[in-house]
Amino acid sequence: MTLNEAFIKQIENILSCEEQNDFFKALDSEAKVSIRANSRKGANIAPDAERVKWCDNGKYLACREAFTFDPLFHCGQYYVQDASSMIISSIISRLTTSNAPIRYLDLCAAPGGKSTAALDTLPVGSLLVSNEIMSNRAQILKENIIKWGYPNCVVTNNDAKAIGKLTHFFDIIAADVPCSGEGMFRKDEEAVTQWTPALVKQCAERQRSIITDIWNALKPGGYLIYSTCTYNRDEDEEIIDFIVNNFDAESIDMNLPGEWNIKAGIDTPHHCYRFMPHITDGEGLFISVLRKSAEEPTATITLKKKKKDNSKAKQQVPPKEVGTMLLNPANYNFTVFGDDVKALSKAYADDFDLFYNSLKVIHSGILIGTVKGKDLIPAQALALNIEYNRNFATVVNVDYKVAIAYLRGESITLEDTERGYYAIAYNDSILGFVKNLGNRANNLYPKEWRIKSGYLPEQIPNVL
Repeated sequence: MTLNEAFIKQIENILSCEEQNDFFKALDSEAKVSIRANSRKGANIAPDAERVKWCDNGKYLACREAFTFDPLFHCGQYYVQDASSMIISSIISRLTTSNAPIRYLDLCAAPGGKSTAALDTLPVGSLLVSNEIMSNRAQILKENIIKWGYPNCVVTNNDAKAIGKLTHFFDIIAADVPCSGEGMFRKDEEAVTQWTPALVKQCAERQRSIITDIWNALKPGGYLIYSTCTYNRDEDEEIIDFIVNNFDAESIDMNLPGEWNIKAGIDTPHHCYRFMPHITDGEGLFISVLRKSAEEPTATITLKKKKKDNSKAKQQVPPKEVGTMLLNPANYNFTVFGDDVKALSKAYADDFDLFYNSLKVIHSGILIGTVKGKDLIPAQALALNIEYNRNFATVVNVDYKVAIAYLRGESITLEDTERGYYAIAYNDSILGFVKNLGNRANNLYPKEWRIKSGYLPEQIPNVL
C-alpha cells in the first residue's frame, strides 16, 4: 500500500512510535470478514464462528464467501458488515435501557448496515427513519431495509436541512457522516489514491454543516451518535469539540469494557472512542455520543405542506384480503397510494402524514401489494417482513439450484400444485412470491434485485 506522505505524518502526530509501527503493519494485513445475523428473524447464522465482542449477533467468518449466491443473504437473514460498525448495537442498548419505543433517525444511512444494526437493538415498537441524500444510494438503502423486514421503517431521500425542520422530533439521531475514508484503506484502494489533506478539510467543513442543519430535529435530552470511518482529529475529536462549544450539548461516557480494546479519544477532554486496526478486529472507526440539553424548550412542529398532499392519497378502499396477510392486522392502517396497498402503523399515523407532507419518502411501512383489476399482487416487501402471515400463501421449500434460478428471475415449475400465489422458500426462509399458472409459475421477484451474474459456485456458500 503506497500511502500519501501527509497521511503518514498525520498518523505520526497522533500515535506513539511503537503504535505507528503496529498500525502500518495492520494496514498491510488482510481484514477479517464479519457478518451480523438478523435477530428479528431468529437467524442462527454461523453458530460456531467467533463472536464479535461488542455485538451479540456479529460473527467473524474464516473466509469471504460468495454471499451473492447465498439465498439466505437475499432474504435478510444476515448482513455483511465490518465488525467495528457493529458497535452501534451496543451504543443503542446503552441509551435505551427503559425499553420504551423511540423515534430514531439514521441520517446518512446508505447502504444500510448501521440502520439494520439499529433495528436489531431498538426497543420493540420504535420508529426508524433511514435517510440518504444520494438517490442511487437511497435505492440500495431501501432494498436492504425491506430485506431486514421490520414494519416501522421509513426511507427518505433528503438533505440534512430538510429533515432538520422536524423540530425536536427524534429521540436519537445517528450521523455516520461522509468522511475522508481513511479507515477503509485496507478494503478500498480508491480511498487511498483519493486521499489528500484538502479532502480532510473539505469533509470537516461538510460535517460541521450537517450537524448544524440537523441539530434542531433532536429532542431536548436526546442523543446524537456521531461517527466517521477515518483517523484524523479534524473530522473526529475536533468536530466533537465544535458540537460541544456551539450547541448546548455534553459528551457521554459509554463505559465500554476495556477488553474490547477500543482506544480512547486523542488529546480531548470529551468521551470519544476509536477502533484502530492494530488493536481491534475491525476497520478504522470513530464514534462519540452527545446529549442535548434537556432545558431547551419544546417547540411545535410547523411545516409548510407540499402543494400535493400525499397523506390524502387514500381514496381507494383496499381489498378485504389484506387483513389476512399480516400477523397483527389490528396494529395497522391499510391505505392505498395509487395502486399500491400499504400497512402503516397506527401508533405513528400522524408521523407518516408529516413525512409525506414534508420529505421525499421512497419507502414506508409494509408494502402489501399492487391492485391490478380484481387481483392484489403480493409485494416482495410483504414476503420478507416479520409481520407476514404465512397462512396467506402456501410455502414451497425449494433446493439450492431452484432458489438461485428464482433469484435470477427465471420461471420455475411447481409440481402438483393448484393455481394461485405461493411463497418460495429456501431452508424455510421466504425468498418471495410466484403466481402459479399450472404449467409454469410467474416469477414475482423484483427485476432490480435479481442476480445478474451467470456464474454459479461449485459449492453452496458455507455461511451456516
